[in-house]
Amino acid sequence: MVAATAPLASRPRTVNRLAGGPRLVRAGGNRWLGWGMIGGAAALVPWMWMLAATMPSSAVVANWSTAWVGLDAMEAAALLGTGVLYVRGDRRYGLGAAVTGTLLIVDAWFDVTTATPGPGRTAAIALAAGVELPLAALCAVLAGRAFTQGAVVIHDAVNSGWQSIDRSTPDG
Repeated sequence: MVAATAPLASRPRTVNRLAGGPRLVRAGGNRWLGWGMIGGAAALVPWMWMLAATMPSSAVVANWSTAWVGLDAMEAAALLGTGVLYVRGDRRYGLGAAVTGTLLIVDAWFDVTTATPGPGRTAAIALAAGVELPLAALCAVLAGRAFTQGAVVIHDAVNSGWQSIDRSTPDG
């Protein structure tokens, strides 16, 4: 006995289930973007291996202070944006919290790994453990809370090609 199945082209390709929100199905379209990202991740593995084997252990960088000031400016902007959205009661604060937490983790990583041994590294570890990583954890909690509450749902601009499970469009 052979089970009747719908042709592959008519099957839903992607299901997006947001808690408290509608179930959305991608109507048609390819998965090329997702496969491209997976391919990019796979391509980074040999690249990282090559960097680890060939990069010098020290370097003089002309724009060192600009790089660090730029990273801290991005963190400040992300903290400000997240805080403003949270205070206003705008549930999109979760996106800002996710970005802010990521930036804080990146900052902690590079602070510790680029610090010189001795007092510099001790200060970097203390700052990472006492400020950056706890604040990143708080941001992760905020982002998780926002997403589990179904807070981030963008309908028109992004999801215009999506349909609900019963094939109805957002307007009915």
